[in-house]
Amino acid sequence: MILDINSEKEQEALGIRLSTRLANNCIIYLQGELGTGKTTLVRGILRGLNYLGAVKSPTYTLIEPYYLNNITVLHLDLYRIQEPSELDYLGLEDFASTNALWLIEWSERGGDRLPVADAIISLYYQNLGRRLVFKVRNKICFPDYL
Repeated sequence: MILDINSEKEQEALGIRLSTRLANNCIIYLQGELGTGKTTLVRGILRGLNYLGAVKSPTYTLIEPYYLNNITVLHLDLYRIQEPSELDYLGLEDFASTNALWLIEWSERGGDRLPVADAIISLYYQNLGRRLVFKVRNKICFPDYL
């Protein structure tokens, strides 16, 4: 599926819509150049799950867990990762057994150290906004329509 988004506000609204259809144990890779709106989409998903606090990319902490009423959301930003082996020290295996929604920016840097994605959302620049390309591997976990 391909969606064209015209503004940051629309991208956040899309995240809110997605949040109503995501299963707790989904793993979603977010791929795209700097500034394409990966964190904006994550912010929308968190807003849709009733999180009202600040949402920023965990570029320096690498992982930001959000413990909400009925779901744990793990937001990872692997931009600063040089080698996948650097993830060995994050304790990701501790989260593997939880019923969490994983939102992973720059997943391509994690190599084989990351769990397999249920969906990949690729974000691209366009003249007047962004293009989002969805590749869904697990339709139980991710909507087949928006």
